[in-house]
Amino acid sequence: MKILIVDDEIKIREVVSEYAKASDYECDQANNGRDAVEMVRNNDYDCVILDIMMPELDGFTACKNIKKIKDVPVIMLSARQEEDDKLFSFELGVDDYVTKPFSPKELMARIKVVCERRNKHPNAVYRFDGLMIDVDGRSVTIDDEKITLTPKELDLLIYMVENKNIALAREKLLFAVWQTDYYEDDRTIDTHIKMLRKDLGPYASHIVTVRGTGYKFEV
Repeated sequence: MKILIVDDEIKIREVVSEYAKASDYECDQANNGRDAVEMVRNNDYDCVILDIMMPELDGFTACKNIKKIKDVPVIMLSARQEEDDKLFSFELGVDDYVTKPFSPKELMARIKVVCERRNKHPNAVYRFDGLMIDVDGRSVTIDDEKITLTPKELDLLIYMVENKNIALAREKLLFAVWQTDYYEDDRTIDTHIKMLRKDLGPYASHIVTVRGTGYKFEV
């Protein structure tokens, strides 16, 4: 596996790189967001570790540009601990958010989980009338027209479809899709459900609110 470590602090890059290499990961480094975007454009990475406060291009903007180029997993690694920053990061499609100071061993475990989650889905295609979800191809088609979902919207939809007709608590969805149960506030799930319903258009009714629990994909 190959990862890209992006941080303007060289000590952070060196520590993460040392632990990553000990975990048999190949590593590249960048000290600003602009270089990170170009490196993703010209290389294939299994994961990008991205700081927020950086010169040239901040982590939020870099993440947005990276996601336009390739659907590569991104883990934010930042000293910013505000909940709004974390929620905004997840809405951009990041796969995890780690705050500094951090445990390098825990970060390695999170990288492994994120990458395994991206590769675990079987080669399956689900069809519900004119709605088609291609798990392996990571695409969604509505009435023969492909639509664009954020990576997190797609992960959320796939998980709900694979557990169709089952009421899923918000906490369960958070852990299954984001690999965290950190949030006491449920806004991150509710925000993604709202966006997903909007994107599914005439098939939004498949996503049902289960009062007092969470949501389910009903067929």
